[in-house]
Amino acid sequence: MPALQQDTRTLLRTGIAIFGTGILASLLMLTILGGVGRQGPHTNYGWLALMIAMGCLPTGFLTLSLAILKVIGDLRREHSSKS
Repeated sequence: MPALQQDTRTLLRTGIAIFGTGILASLLMLTILGGVGRQGPHTNYGWLALMIAMGCLPTGFLTLSLAILKVIGDLRREHSSKS
């Protein structure tokens, strides 16, 4: 596999970090931080974790999607330049 461009690696790293933070916040909210009931999390830290998850999950997903599409574009561009 060819080496990725620096900006592609940065996008991948950033997307994984943001999305991973959202997943971690969600898991902590559901387990250690008191769980979630019908009206929301049971603790203040649970609410904080919910806000972090609500910010990080969509942002991380979009950043990660952009990075994956950029990897595909880079691979296609490299393949077409070899032909």
